[in-house]
Amino acid sequence: MATITRADIDAMEKLYRINLINSCSGYKSANLIGTESKDGFTNVAVFSSVTHLGSNPPLLGFITRPAFVPRNTYENIKETGFYTINHIHQRITKDAHHTSAKYPKEVSEFDQTELETEYKDDFKAPYVKGCHVQIGMRYMNEYLIEENDTILVVGKIEHLHINDTILETDGFINLAKAETATINGLDGYAIPQQQTRYPYQRPK
Repeated sequence: MATITRADIDAMEKLYRINLINSCSGYKSANLIGTESKDGFTNVAVFSSVTHLGSNPPLLGFITRPAFVPRNTYENIKETGFYTINHIHQRITKDAHHTSAKYPKEVSEFDQTELETEYKDDFKAPYVKGCHVQIGMRYMNEYLIEENDTILVVGKIEHLHINDTILETDGFINLAKAETATINGLDGYAIPQQQTRYPYQRPK
């Protein structure tokens, strides 16, 4: 087993360090965040940091990099207050990954890929058509992480669209059946298979 110290990490070549540290936390969620600017420019970008924050109220968070350079997703959310989270599935991983390319604000990643916009219920941000789980979010708050100047964006679920075939009777969303992707590091995509579910545990 390799042993790597903090001194070793600090001395590493940049790309090697980025790959290592982005992989060591384990598999991450794979989502596309869809937004629209106040001027009508759409944007979609891949994020691997979306996480559950609470069920009542239903809150999700994600991390965005420092806003020292243009961050179209973050800027659109701050302008309009709305965005969507869309699960990446097996058939769109290549196009989803391409949305990490840095296009200017007036160029939509929807136009540079085979991904398509979908608008529902007069919601003010585009969903990604064909995703089995689509979540309409309202911006609630943000928290600066001072240690590296990243931002935790907190949003509340306003709409939840789920393919009927993956929603089970107890509310469980069967992501394996949906072929929902997960991300390993920065650029590794995998499609997990569900092995088992265990019941709620109580002390013996």
